[in-house]
Amino acid sequence: MTETFLQQLAATSLLEWAAVVLALGYVWLAARQNSWCWACAFASTGIYTYVFWQVTLPFQSVLNFFYMLMAVYGYYQWRQGPEAISKVRSLNWPWHVLLVPVLLIAGWGLAQVAEAQFNNRFLWLDACIQVLSVVTTFMVAHKVLQNWVYWFFINLASAYLYAQSGLVLSACLFTSYLGFSVYGYWQWRAEYREQQDTVHAYS
Repeated sequence: MTETFLQQLAATSLLEWAAVVLALGYVWLAARQNSWCWACAFASTGIYTYVFWQVTLPFQSVLNFFYMLMAVYGYYQWRQGPEAISKVRSLNWPWHVLLVPVLLIAGWGLAQVAEAQFNNRFLWLDACIQVLSVVTTFMVAHKVLQNWVYWFFINLASAYLYAQSGLVLSACLFTSYLGFSVYGYWQWRAEYREQQDTVHAYS
């Protein structure tokens, strides 16, 4: 099994390597709230848009094209200064309890519509990841703390999907994202608590 994994890793294209390195740059900079994360995101997702289409993961391809657009939007939002969206915010848990089932049902429905056009037994997982990722990306752009919790489970599902599709390096990348999700949540939660303490101090 180890030998097969190494062979698959050695066969990884230069394009996929470039996408992985840039994606790591994105998540590291995003966790540190550095606006340059969006430049890394734009380049990485542009490459992945092509790569995923080549291995018949249509929803992942469309999702990464969406990510390219969101990279521009996210950069714009983060560069607006203190008057714009600069503080970490939190959404109450009932909001998430309602949102997650709706998104999963939407993903399942999307897969049913596309099933006749694409021959992929993981199409439902591909579609659910896409729907959840779209909403979670907006959470990142608007600095919603819980985005990191969503990413933890999205990354876990993505790692499995990519491994099943032969994209071993990308599967490893998204497995490593699990740690980044925890790190990002810890960083943003610390800032959120600091903001709350500041508000209480002046109230």
